[in-house]
Amino acid sequence: MTDNFEVIIVGGGIVGATTACALAQGGINVALLDMFNPQRQWTDDSVDLRVSALTKASQNILETLGVWEGMAQRRISPYKDMRVWDGKADGELHFDCADTEFNELGHIVENRVTVAALWDKLETLPSATCISDAKVSQMQMAEKGRTLVLEDNRKFTADLIIAADGRDSSLRNMAGIDVTGWPYQQDGLVATISTEKSHQLTAWQRFLDEGPLAFLPLSDGQCSIVWTLKTTTAKAYLKLNDVDFLEKLEQASGGILGKMQKTEPRAAFPLRFQYANSYTDESFALMGDSAHAMHPLAGQGANAGLLDAAALAELVIKTKQQGRPLSSKKFLRQYERWRKGDNLLMMSSMDVINKTFLATALPLISLRSIGMNIINQTPLIKKLFNDHAMGLRMDLPVLAKKQKCW
Repeated sequence: MTDNFEVIIVGGGIVGATTACALAQGGINVALLDMFNPQRQWTDDSVDLRVSALTKASQNILETLGVWEGMAQRRISPYKDMRVWDGKADGELHFDCADTEFNELGHIVENRVTVAALWDKLETLPSATCISDAKVSQMQMAEKGRTLVLEDNRKFTADLIIAADGRDSSLRNMAGIDVTGWPYQQDGLVATISTEKSHQLTAWQRFLDEGPLAFLPLSDGQCSIVWTLKTTTAKAYLKLNDVDFLEKLEQASGGILGKMQKTEPRAAFPLRFQYANSYTDESFALMGDSAHAMHPLAGQGANAGLLDAAALAELVIKTKQQGRPLSSKKFLRQYERWRKGDNLLMMSSMDVINKTFLATALPLISLRSIGMNIINQTPLIKKLFNDHAMGLRMDLPVLAKKQKCW
């Protein structure tokens, strides 16, 4: 017995679930497969270790899909300012929402909040099917599209299979798509921290010898930190007791938020620069981390994935409206052209910034600080940087402009 759908998405995280939400609202018969049923409830005093800094473009996508309200009911944390400074020199950047037409620059949102709101919405959509105990063991070509075989031998066939199953995508491997990339030999250490001084609804980021340290403001007054360290240092810091870790963190912060008072459990994840050599194959597409992995220093990974989701959903819906098959190579190639260049530009920019701030030669340190200060003091250049960081750039999918694509 094989269940048939128009589209199957493997991976029920932020990117996969967003794509399923858009497609279902566009009248596509879509199945979302994941190995787990995501957490929907938790105690008020707990905070997810993984958060995303969602841009205005991402907010537009999620608002248009009717998901943002469910996120706001749980917990979202706006930030109005962003301050970036060089820990080894006097370079500084300051972005303020007062210089824009918006009340905030973006929102810090726990990943579990976004996923829970997306799955809540999916359950209200008649043409969406969520299957939460699904581990794919094989992917085969079918007469029309592809067939997925699960470990328990259930079979699902669709005109189009979309992989949103993460950086180590098993579906990408099954499709025989190679990746290009390298490890950074850095880890991102994450934790939730209580600080003596208020975060002032500001995202703070200090560039240090081993990588940037970011304090991201949460609505309960705490901060989520993302601290880029050499892998060996990160592993050592995970083993420290809380007092010693907080002392290291306070020293690294330059005292900007006063005394580090408390830390929740810590974790660290390895960082990579990686992209799929092709985003598409016959009746198959990659998106999000399955297609690209970038340095987290500007928090753009989830936002890039959401733009993938909005772009692919828009093209799938348009293809169906035109009466063409969803396995059509034409729209898949169009999706790859649309998103691959934008993603590579963002990834490469993050890579260059990371390497620039790891430089130890004094002339380079001086040069980068001069560059930061020039940007900070030139309103036009600063606005371009800010607009790009907020996702407000050319060639956006219509969902990112707060317009429906169905």
